[in-house]
Amino acid sequence: MKTKTATVALAAIVAAGTAAVPASAATAKAAPTRCHTTDLKAGFATGDDAKPDMGRNGTQTQAFIWFTNKSNRTCTLSGFAGVDMVGAQRTDGTWSLTRSSKRPTKITLGRGDTTDFSINLLPVARSTPQKKKFVPATFLVTPPNETKHFTLKWPFGGQILKQDGATHPGTYLNPIGQ
Repeated sequence: MKTKTATVALAAIVAAGTAAVPASAATAKAAPTRCHTTDLKAGFATGDDAKPDMGRNGTQTQAFIWFTNKSNRTCTLSGFAGVDMVGAQRTDGTWSLTRSSKRPTKITLGRGDTTDFSINLLPVARSTPQKKKFVPATFLVTPPNETKHFTLKWPFGGQILKQDGATHPGTYLNPIGQ
């Protein structure tokens, strides 16, 4: 009999619109969704401490590309950007950079927040034969899980050892946030 009474009382509360909602359900917010290209701005980090040393022939250096959330919402990035280098020489063509073996992590970007990723580069001397060097002109940078890219002009000069067909090239990219 107690069960029937409790059921009738609960039905009366629900009908009156005064049913209690657990606090955790009332304050739960939807988790941020991934950032889209239209949510972001992108560019090369050009501060003195961020510039790659393109004069370090035969020794790796790093360039950094940043993404800033320009949208009015919080969003996430996880994984690797797509990076295609377009060469300045007629013989360069386009080089799609390979990924490092580092594990990506999820980065949450509030409005105006910035994260970056690094590209390891293997510069060579100007005297290197043309067929062995790649001269970067622009970078086509696609955020993870997106199809639209940013076109960034390469601001640092220099040339890179051409290894676009190598299994383990000296020029490759790291995940977002690394």
